[in-house]
Amino acid sequence: MSDLLPLFPLPNVVLFPNVFLPLHIFEPRYRNMVADALAGDRLIGMVLLKPGWERDYEGRPPVYPVGCSGLITHAERLADGRYHIVLRGVERFRIVREDHARMYRCATTEPIVDEELKPDDHLVLRSQRAKLEAMLAPAAERPSRAAGSDLVVERSGASFRIPATMADDDLINGLAQYLDLDPLEKQALLEQRGLRARAESLVELLEMKMMMARVPRVPDVAH
Repeated sequence: MSDLLPLFPLPNVVLFPNVFLPLHIFEPRYRNMVADALAGDRLIGMVLLKPGWERDYEGRPPVYPVGCSGLITHAERLADGRYHIVLRGVERFRIVREDHARMYRCATTEPIVDEELKPDDHLVLRSQRAKLEAMLAPAAERPSRAAGSDLVVERSGASFRIPATMADDDLINGLAQYLDLDPLEKQALLEQRGLRARAESLVELLEMKMMMARVPRVPDVAH
């Protein structure tokens, strides 16, 4: 990671390592950021804006200190100067200090390394993965789904396929990014100390959401 990382703060996007993220860049300051990144190491740091960002969006509203760097793997510059880009998550980082010399935000950062997995962690991950697959498989698919087969996940009326051969870290990070979770929930998952903790937290979060969905709503009573 470069000494000074360009920051792209958004209110509703959290990037995870080795996950792809398409972005449309239209603000002049961030067009400049993309142009500079393409001329350099092609890295951009995605960070989440803290609540209340609306009051100072044109300035430098507070962001969460933990983000994820992304490598620009595809870039298309449009005739009016806007960009379509695709990022691939590289590694988590923590902001050490911001630099204000440019029109866009930059920061000195330090990498955050996941805790090394111990032998029993792999067994826990296998169990958490099985729970996730059981929760996310469409109801009609659950009785007939064979062990070791690809998982088809429904999301916002669409569906996407998760290969059975996908590595545990790619699966956990991909679900954390692509599932319909609140941005603050995704941020909490990103900040987990390692893959096992992220998997356990994701399972707990989805179990809580499923439990809440089964609780009948109390109808409003007119007074």
